Amino acid sequence: MQIVHHLAAVPHPVEAEPPPAPPVHQHHPPARGKDLAKLALGAIGVVYGDIGTSPLYALKECVTMPHGVVPASANIFGLLSLIFWSITLVVSVKYLLFVMRADNDGEGGVLALMALVARPTAPGGGESGAHETSTRTTWTGLRRSKMALVMLGLFGAALLYGDGVITPAISVLSAVEGLEVATSAFAPFVIPVTCLILVMLFVMQKRGTGGIGAVFGPVTVVWFVTISAAGLPWILRHPQILAAVNPIYAARFFLAHGVHGFLVLGSVVLCVTGGEALYADMGHFGTRAIRLAWYVCVFPALLINYFGQGALLLEHPETAANPFYGLVSGAWLYPMVIIATVATVVASQALISGAYSLTRQAVQLGYLPRVTIIHTSGQTEGQIYVPEVNWLLMVACVALVLGFRASSGLAAAYGIAVTGTMAITSVLFYYVARDLWHWSRLRAGTLLTLFLCFDLSFFIACSAKIAHGGWFPIMVAVAIFTVMLTWKRGRTLLGERIAADSLPLGVFLADIETSKPYRVPGVAVFLTSTRRGTPNVLLHHFKHNKVLHQQVVILSMTTDAIPEVPEADKVRIKSFGQGFWGVTAHFGFKESPDVLGVLRLCKAQGVPINEADTSFYLGRETLRSVKGAGMAEWRKVLFRFLSRNARSATDFFALPPNRVVEIGAQIEL
Repeated sequence: MQIVHHLAAVPHPVEAEPPPAPPVHQHHPPARGKDLAKLALGAIGVVYGDIGTSPLYALKECVTMPHGVVPASANIFGLLSLIFWSITLVVSVKYLLFVMRADNDGEGGVLALMALVARPTAPGGGESGAHETSTRTTWTGLRRSKMALVMLGLFGAALLYGDGVITPAISVLSAVEGLEVATSAFAPFVIPVTCLILVMLFVMQKRGTGGIGAVFGPVTVVWFVTISAAGLPWILRHPQILAAVNPIYAARFFLAHGVHGFLVLGSVVLCVTGGEALYADMGHFGTRAIRLAWYVCVFPALLINYFGQGALLLEHPETAANPFYGLVSGAWLYPMVIIATVATVVASQALISGAYSLTRQAVQLGYLPRVTIIHTSGQTEGQIYVPEVNWLLMVACVALVLGFRASSGLAAAYGIAVTGTMAITSVLFYYVARDLWHWSRLRAGTLLTLFLCFDLSFFIACSAKIAHGGWFPIMVAVAIFTVMLTWKRGRTLLGERIAADSLPLGVFLADIETSKPYRVPGVAVFLTSTRRGTPNVLLHHFKHNKVLHQQVVILSMTTDAIPEVPEADKVRIKSFGQGFWGVTAHFGFKESPDVLGVLRLCKAQGVPINEADTSFYLGRETLRSVKGAGMAEWRKVLFRFLSRNARSATDFFALPPNRVVEIGAQIEL
């Protein structure tokens, strides 16, 4: 069984050399005026698509049995109080006020936060030649003290995949279910129409999000204006509903319902499920634009609609089966279904694009094998398409709709994944505050306690729904988490085996100086996943061919624990004499490695490279399993499967296929 061994996940972050004193703030100047308004408009469409469509199903699940309560007046006031304070404290306070301050050079999300927490502290002083050893020593200490946090961050990322599968399914299905409100004659068509829309959505992904993204903001603004217009008349008819902002109603609700009242939080949490997506997308728009969009448009519209649904239920409790569509009647129902469907497609697109970005980050950080990454825009680097993820998501979403057949069934599966990630984000935020901002334990611990009061309450309440569908996102998360750890461990073991068999570079160069082999014209680039010793592919090439090129470049590529590496810091070059060069290329975890671009930077710094006369040498290993060595046998089987199906290194690094030479070897694992 053969695989391409080098950089199968772009070398691990443990070998990265981060810049000293990593900043914990956005490095771009804040937008103002018209630019800020444009960014805020874009944020409304992309960042708030998920949380913006939650009125379709959140309150409905709160008043639907068995997990909800009857739509009595006292219950309505209590539920609205819980919704109001959940949105206010989780989104407005936790994420917008505090968590979004913990950015990794402007990027957010659980993986960016994990990289920020795990980033080794660069040693003070010292020359670049000693820096590599110092960094490895620092990382060794980091592994002992913070590996649990890294594992926690990885599991949070795995949970987000579960959320990414459920969100398109529940959003589109809940919108199409409005047809049933109009007439029962449409009931047989709800599932087929939902599946058709989802399939079309995923088929369209290969065209890129550029054209669709241009209308994200305006479409979602129309959505927020529409739900506000639908809810406001009911508030004006029953203005007493506004009293639900008093937290006393929430306390009375818990006292009246006891344990069942606590479990209703598993449905209340649906109103804040977009909080984590908000944090993950902050790098695209910046904190100022996201906060402006929230306070000016999104927050008021959500509150108006939720309180409007509450006012409706006070007058017509029989609409509890679908209070959102109960806000409109007659000829307005069908336009609302259309607008809701378009809005949920926009919300789904944001989650799908997020899954692509999350996958690329995991690949760059060394936790997933190489995948096909297609850039769909020549102007926007972040617009990518990952076919493997796209088709897996499509199959999973359609299977969910066919399996659960109603948004209420999917709601039972929804929530546990995102609440788990929210709790993990709170814990990682605590360590950022302590280690990077140097907050006191009292200050950071107080915030952590407040955040976890909500996060863990929601998570425990959602856990009661595991048997009713909550098992699905957990199963997805555990599967992806297992793949991540297996791939990381397998790559580490493989690297150790390769390094153990490597000849010290000094010994090899001394032999070259003595034997003086024939040097052919041109440049040979040997890609390697380790920066120590002589690459095995170079040894095998010289052993069998007995010649060397006039210029030999030993190239290793590392992923630093920052989103993007400035071009000035992209490459580090060392001349070993005799035409041998050592090059270490640095990329951020949101960048795609570019070998030809690295060579151009090397040429600009004095390395004699002629791109048209350059050959690339890659290693291709055959893995042989050795019983009891390194990993359990089932994990070795999984690792070999992943390795065999990883995208070829030639394609991943965009190398010219007619100038690539692969040399094989057998490695025991």
